[in-house]
Amino acid sequence: MAGSGFKIMDIATIGGMIAGIGIVMYAILSGGSLDTFVNVPSLLIVFGGGFAATIMRFPLSNVFSALGLGGKIAFTHRNQSPIDMTNEICNLADIIRKEGPLGLEGVDIADPFLKKGTQYVADGYDEDFMRETMEKERDLYIERLEEAQRVYKMLGDAGPAFGMIGTIVGLVQMLSNMDDPSTIGPAMAIALLTTLYGALLANLVALPLADKLSNKITMEEINQSLVIDGVMQLRDNKAPALIREMLASYLNAKQKAATAEEVAA
Repeated sequence: MAGSGFKIMDIATIGGMIAGIGIVMYAILSGGSLDTFVNVPSLLIVFGGGFAATIMRFPLSNVFSALGLGGKIAFTHRNQSPIDMTNEICNLADIIRKEGPLGLEGVDIADPFLKKGTQYVADGYDEDFMRETMEKERDLYIERLEEAQRVYKMLGDAGPAFGMIGTIVGLVQMLSNMDDPSTIGPAMAIALLTTLYGALLANLVALPLADKLSNKITMEEINQSLVIDGVMQLRDNKAPALIREMLASYLNAKQKAATAEEVAA
């Protein structure tokens, strides 16, 4: 699948989530028992209600695939920067100039999207077919990531909403049974814990992952667009220096400076 190569664990996402959970756990344990903050009805209201609201807006099969794909992308980081990708494409251009397009068949290319493009070049496919096919694959991949981002955003929105619903349920139960003191505690627990669960689901899991996915979507679109343009240049047998210059538009100012220093060296 496009964009699945060169992945390592995203330390920022994992570290942030662990730190957030650790802080909350420390606050809970420093003031009492963990059992006090576990309430099954509250969990059902927030997580069950949030999931129910999500599958009402998206097809069930899409929800599961979006959660899996979104989680995978959010918790991983592309190990190959646009500079690295540009350098690899330029190296491939050197091979073509020395050995011809068939020389690409013996090259080990880890990124599956670039590998598919170079295979098209080696096989001599038509330029329009190559661009149309690769752009379609890129667009479909980005579309799946965008749907995953919307699913996580929906969970983030639903969490606090169902937390408020649980709070209202708990308060109604408490106020309707004021004559029985034994019911006040459990009802109050539902009222307060659902708000806590909803806030944690939204602010510690769903919304951060949705924002992380939004950033990753931009990065993936840039990288795959770079690959498409690079492959088109390989097909036209352009010189490595010209390819590097044409792909420089995908680099930010810092990356352009680093590339210039590398070329000068």
